[in-house]
Amino acid sequence: MILPIITYPNKQLKTISRTVTDFDEELHRFLDDMFETMMQSNGIGLAAIQVANPIRALILCIPDDEGNQEKESLIEIINPVIHNPQGTTLYQEGCLSVPGFYEDVERFETLTLHYQNRHGETCVMEADELLSIAIQHEIDHLDGKLFIEKLSYNRRKKFEKEYKKALKDKK
Repeated sequence: MILPIITYPNKQLKTISRTVTDFDEELHRFLDDMFETMMQSNGIGLAAIQVANPIRALILCIPDDEGNQEKESLIEIINPVIHNPQGTTLYQEGCLSVPGFYEDVERFETLTLHYQNRHGETCVMEADELLSIAIQHEIDHLDGKLFIEKLSYNRRKKFEKEYKKALKDKK
């Protein structure tokens, strides 16, 4: 089922998500719905809060070298915790909750991620490049933060002006 994606400036996006404790059929269905929603929206990642469910769950499906996203590449991440972040990298990010806006954001280059899968099993992953960036972007959502908050003061003010104008033009 396709879920509605909450968009900026909806205050729900500021919600700090709660830890997942039940790894049941309801969670599995929700993760499946998140995948359908993300693919329908041409995204590579989606946090549960973006579809109005404030739980610490996110999904990622990084495109392969040809730009394809296969369900076999889907990573479901529950209760993530970043360890050993290193280096920095700059990447132009976008967000399904801030449609049509892209900006360079500085993130850690590499990290180790501890998390649980849909069955509650503990997992560890090493991440770099786009995977590392996407993990950090989605975890920010779980912590009630958007990538636009990482912009400089002047760039943020410019964004606010451009975004309000774009919303007004849509009407």
